[in-house]
Formats: sequence, C-alpha cells, structure tokens
Amino acid sequence: MVVGAAAAPSAAWTYLRPVPAFAELVGHWAFFPQSVDRCTVDGEVVRPMDGGVYGGWVTDAIVGPIKGGPGTAHW
Repeated sequence: MVVGAAAAPSAAWTYLRPVPAFAELVGHWAFFPQSVDRCTVDGEVVRPMDGGVYGGWVTDAIVGPIKGGPGTAHW
C-alpha cells in the first residue's frame, strides 16, 4: 500500500474473485492496523487483534469473544 510518499508493504489486501457468497467484497480493501500509522472507526483509533497475523480491528464497541494470541482461550 502506498499513500503519498509512504509505503507499507503487505498492509492491505483484497479479494479479486471471492467465492459467490462474498461477492460484495469485490472493490473493497482490508488493512492490518498494525502496519499503518493509524486506523480509525467513527473517530476511535482501532487496535489490532492480538497475534499479529489477523486483519481484525478491535474497538470499544466490539463485544467478544475475540480470537486472542497463542496460548489464549480463543486459540
């Protein structure tokens, strides 16, 4: 991903040809919040899901369970 002069390799992904059940995803991008300076949802800075490999965003409005890092109850 490149914004202006800043580059963040592997910070975002998209599905060019998702399976039919997820066809609505075409043209949309997902971002790893830990790979960019800041991501916000309704003005709140999001937190990445624990574990470093997930693209999920956590905000105060999200009620778990949320998959956690290695060794946690949700692994």
